[in-house]
Amino acid sequence: MSKILFKYLLSGFFKTVFIVILIFYCFGLILNLFEEIEFFKNLNVSMLTPITLTALFIPSLILKMLPFIIFISGLWFLLNLRNSKDMLSLKVFGYSNFKIFFILAVASFMFGWLVLFTINPFTSTMVKYYEQTKSKYSKDIDHLVSINKNGLWTKENLNNGHRIISANAIKGNILIKLTIFDLDKDYNVLQKIYSETADISKNKWELKEVQIIKFNNGMVEQSKKDNYSIFSQYDQKKINSLFRNFDTMSFLELVLNYQDLQNKGYNKAYLDQNLNAMLALPFFLFMMTALASILTMNTLKQSNNFTFIVVGLIACVAVYYFKDLSLALGKTDRVSLSLAAWIPVAVIGLFSSIGILQINEK
Repeated sequence: MSKILFKYLLSGFFKTVFIVILIFYCFGLILNLFEEIEFFKNLNVSMLTPITLTALFIPSLILKMLPFIIFISGLWFLLNLRNSKDMLSLKVFGYSNFKIFFILAVASFMFGWLVLFTINPFTSTMVKYYEQTKSKYSKDIDHLVSINKNGLWTKENLNNGHRIISANAIKGNILIKLTIFDLDKDYNVLQKIYSETADISKNKWELKEVQIIKFNNGMVEQSKKDNYSIFSQYDQKKINSLFRNFDTMSFLELVLNYQDLQNKGYNKAYLDQNLNAMLALPFFLFMMTALASILTMNTLKQSNNFTFIVVGLIACVAVYYFKDLSLALGKTDRVSLSLAAWIPVAVIGLFSSIGILQINEK
């Protein structure tokens, strides 16, 4: 009987989680589709393109909302359990409030690790494809910056043309092995600049060991300089600020290639923030399940579902803004970015521990 009840709890809970994820996915699909249609409205693409891109983007958004999905699912499942008198039946067979909470919370915790190791790599690949596809159609973007396995790549629109810069690596404020193409408005090459290193701590880049090749009416002129300067709208601080979104990077990629990513120029503080945010996910799911249990298991009496819907929405908004506040404290150097990822988990855990003790007594 115990195994049957255990399976009943888990199957009912994860069925509810699946339904809530499906609802979130449908809402996200509808809302994001309008944005994609707006983006492609003047381009010669079929309707299938924005639909496909939306379908690929939403799973990554679902992962970000997973703590709130687990909270809503737990609230919904436990409320139905209580209102259908199944909660009372479970208690008759020896399932206390704490035992029910613990089974669901541990299931959420394990589900979080499963997501990180199996689902997250697929969603990050989807986002990569999403961004690569959209970048092909982004004709009106004034500037682009990319850091990948080949190093740094930037594009800037100038008053009289364009500039494309590539570098093999970025270490702190130094670019290694630069190649700079200065183009006219029709993308004809005006000159190429090769440099061993460049200091990008300011908008005035200081290049060292420079070779310049100019193209003028079919003539090629070459010159070498020890020092050379160019002005760019990017400096080290601005480039680093553009790489705070790691949706295209999976948990496994972060763990296995952490040092390589630093060598390629990714900011260590933001790598640590993203890594700790992912590591905190299973614990966050555990605490959100605890929060749902506290709200629903304090009594066996039937109640109005509308009241719990309102309370649940208020709780979600409060947790969301508290999480956002914690991240803001990290970005303003009040606390480390790594610690900022764990503060919401710690605070919710402290609050939940008190609540769990109270519902266990009932």
